[in-house]
Amino acid sequence: MEGDICRVCRCEAQSDRPLFHPCICTGSIKWIHQDCLMQWMRYSRKEYCELCGHRFSFTPIYSPDMPRVLPLKYVAKGLLSSVGTAVKYWIHYTLVAVAWLGVVPLTSYRTYRFLFSGSIEMFLTLPIEMFSTENITIDVFRGCFVVTCTLFTFIGLVWLREQIIHGGGPEWLERDDEQAPEAAAAAAEPAAPEPAPRRPLANFPDPPADNVPIDPAEPPAPPADGADEPPEAAINEPEAAAEEANWNPMEWDRAAEELTWERLLGLDGSMVFLEHVFWVVSLNTAFIVIFAFCPYSIGNFLISFLGIITPGKPLMHFHGLLTTLLGYCVIGITLVKLHAIARFLRWRRQRRILGLCYIVVKVSLLSVVEIGVLPLVCGWWLDICSLPMFDATLKDRKASFKAAPGTSLFIHWMFGMVYVYYFASFIVLLREVLRPGVLWFLRNLNDPDFSPIQEMIHLSIPRHMRRLISSVIIFGSAVLLMLWAPIQILKSFWPTFLPYTLSGDSEVNELSLQLLLLQFVLPGFFEQSHTRIWLKGLVRIWCNVVARVLGIKSYLLGAEVRPNEDDAAPPRQQPEVGAGLAAAHQAIMHRDVPIGFQPYERPPFFAVRLIGLLMLMCISLSVGSLAILTIPVWIGRHGMALGSMGSNITPPPNAVAAGTETPARPHELYTTAIGTYLCWIISRGIAVAVNLFPQGRAAVIERVKHWMSVATSYAMAAIVFVHMLGVIPLMFGLLLELVVVIPLRVPPDQTPVLFLWQDWALGVLYTKIACALTLMGPDWALKRAIEQAYADGLRDMNLRFIIRELGIPVITCFGLALAIPYVIAHSILPVFFTNQMTRTLIAREIYPFFLLIAFVIGIVVLQVRQFKKLYVAIKNDKYLVGQRLVNYDHQRKKRRPSGATEEGSSSGPTSTTNTETEENSEAAAAAAEAVVDDGNEREPRADAASVDGPVMMEEAVQ
Repeated sequence: MEGDICRVCRCEAQSDRPLFHPCICTGSIKWIHQDCLMQWMRYSRKEYCELCGHRFSFTPIYSPDMPRVLPLKYVAKGLLSSVGTAVKYWIHYTLVAVAWLGVVPLTSYRTYRFLFSGSIEMFLTLPIEMFSTENITIDVFRGCFVVTCTLFTFIGLVWLREQIIHGGGPEWLERDDEQAPEAAAAAAEPAAPEPAPRRPLANFPDPPADNVPIDPAEPPAPPADGADEPPEAAINEPEAAAEEANWNPMEWDRAAEELTWERLLGLDGSMVFLEHVFWVVSLNTAFIVIFAFCPYSIGNFLISFLGIITPGKPLMHFHGLLTTLLGYCVIGITLVKLHAIARFLRWRRQRRILGLCYIVVKVSLLSVVEIGVLPLVCGWWLDICSLPMFDATLKDRKASFKAAPGTSLFIHWMFGMVYVYYFASFIVLLREVLRPGVLWFLRNLNDPDFSPIQEMIHLSIPRHMRRLISSVIIFGSAVLLMLWAPIQILKSFWPTFLPYTLSGDSEVNELSLQLLLLQFVLPGFFEQSHTRIWLKGLVRIWCNVVARVLGIKSYLLGAEVRPNEDDAAPPRQQPEVGAGLAAAHQAIMHRDVPIGFQPYERPPFFAVRLIGLLMLMCISLSVGSLAILTIPVWIGRHGMALGSMGSNITPPPNAVAAGTETPARPHELYTTAIGTYLCWIISRGIAVAVNLFPQGRAAVIERVKHWMSVATSYAMAAIVFVHMLGVIPLMFGLLLELVVVIPLRVPPDQTPVLFLWQDWALGVLYTKIACALTLMGPDWALKRAIEQAYADGLRDMNLRFIIRELGIPVITCFGLALAIPYVIAHSILPVFFTNQMTRTLIAREIYPFFLLIAFVIGIVVLQVRQFKKLYVAIKNDKYLVGQRLVNYDHQRKKRRPSGATEEGSSSGPTSTTNTETEENSEAAAAAAEAVVDDGNEREPRADAASVDGPVMMEEAVQ
């Protein structure tokens, strides 16, 4: 080692400080002192080399007088200490769980129930009710919902604060802040209010001031000359004015000192979380009182005062929700009036607080209306317009609503949300085809400056109401054109086609097919069918045809770019205000001006042409919806009829009148899915043929050969993949059926019947859940195999890897879990038990019994490993005196250049296993730090009593 130096301190080896080569690095950076490496590891907090990535290994050095086997008293003492520590942590974590999962939700719900009970007896028995064990489980679950609501309320307030800070408040609120009398000259001419953030617009003239709508529910703007803020006030009270001008009631930037989630929840072992529990309970109570009880009380008082309902006898469903919303409306109006009074009395601080409270109430109500009420109205309108399609009446819907109001409300809201989402997606697609400025009356959701919360903050209530009414009209008209009109046409021209059947008598289980459709069929269709591309192409074709027929191509699609023109687009010119739809909208709504407006040519009789465009659009929507409602279902019905041995599923025209029995129809969900897939296959084939045939016969033959080669190369992989997709879910579903479902649901005197199709369909769902949980769990062999299979994909599929790492282990595990209990229950145990009832009971309970045995074995193995770690920790605590860095064997790497690096090996005969090194790493590292920090490093004696005698041999060699 002559001439070798440490790569950290650049010093040579000494008698008490030898040099080591602990990693793969070679050359001048190969060597390092152990104390230098330890100091670097403490500084960098890394246990591997930053250059080569090799993890450093250490071998423990024990005292020479350490016995071969630890004394029993040391083991017993360490075990008792470990058990005491475990009990201490168990008690602490149990207290944490009881506090956060029991006390907080229980007190929240019972406080909520006390506030809304309205009885004196409840107030007198509140302390007893708080700690009552009656219905405690149900109250805890309901309390979790209450806590979740208060948590979302708090998060919403914080988010709204951030929106106001970054985007600014409304014009009247910002004007109040700017009118603070910091100087007499500034008071005479107030600054212009800061507008909400939006994309800067070029070449757009500002709209006239008288065209900007003013919200009557909001305070009016003060005169421009600042007459309501006399400069004398600023001169007489400069300090108070400066203090009020700098005051902000939403300064919440001071965070708790060093507050982490572990310290907040009590997972750090301290009892500080009890204070946090108290504050959470207090905040829950405050939020319930402020945001639920007060609005409800105000609304209930108003309803009772007006005599709409009598107390205790509500005339409508969801009385509490509607009463609370009415209370919020009253609070909003009251805040507006109080803000006007504060403005008149020049109370700036109170005016600021009242303005912020009004913004909170306004945004809350608008959010409820746009997220809750609008989709709910759309869902109800969809249901009403589709009643003839399912042979239902309003009386049926009313009965179902009375039977389960909450469920009916949620289903209608969910369908309304889906409809609004797809309608917005279609509008986004239209904007990609049409000329910018055509859809001036619809908001551009792709605009990066579009923020619905900012619009709720800045725009007035009347403008929101106009937008809401316009949205309802547009959504309702679209439902009429796309649902009600096609149904009426079908009833008139094809009366036997309707109604759709939603409950069929098919041989397969409906739940299984629904799960299969939701898990595989629909996701695969929407991902692989290029639906959006085809729909965009159809819209473009329709727009071209209609534009040429009506002569409005410049208006609808914009002017065509001539090939001789430069690539750079000409500068856009904005017409005068009022000279066009986009410009007219610019004058009405300055904030919603269309981005990238393009001029167009107005042909003669332009209004008549636009009316024709609207009529053709309505007709096209109705015809297109009629085709979508009939073609896939008709194809699917006949496809299922062919699969059902030629039985006719469409009743004859006079079957009902003649009283003959009509054949049962399958569920329309299945017929629609089958017909949609067949239509997609036909359309895909036509699209491929249209693209291929113009290229000539040679190109078609070449493409067919390419497809055949690809199919041949993937044939075996597809077969194996299909087998795995069929075998693994089937075994998984069957195993869960035998372990959980049959022992719990089938009585002992009945014979269980296994439906393999249903077990397979449920197994598909279980397999997807298991894969997701595995990917979210710790790192192990199955997780790495699944990640590798996902990364390879279908094109680069490694068939051998999938079979070896996924197929064989999983199928073997499931096969043994299914076969071993079956063989024992039906072949071995019947030799010892002759009673048939006993045999049946054993065959029924053996699968849960084996699951319990496997669980117990897992716990025992875990405890054995923990005991081994405890034994090593006791040994290190008693006899460990230090640790020595392990050298990397470069000679072995030269002999085996393609082999993997062996961590934990040292030069010469010195070697330690990775397991021992990992078990002793923490205690050995602590001891080594103590040795290094001592300043006088101790060298162990090389005698026979040392368990690491080979280390001394290494020192002799060096």
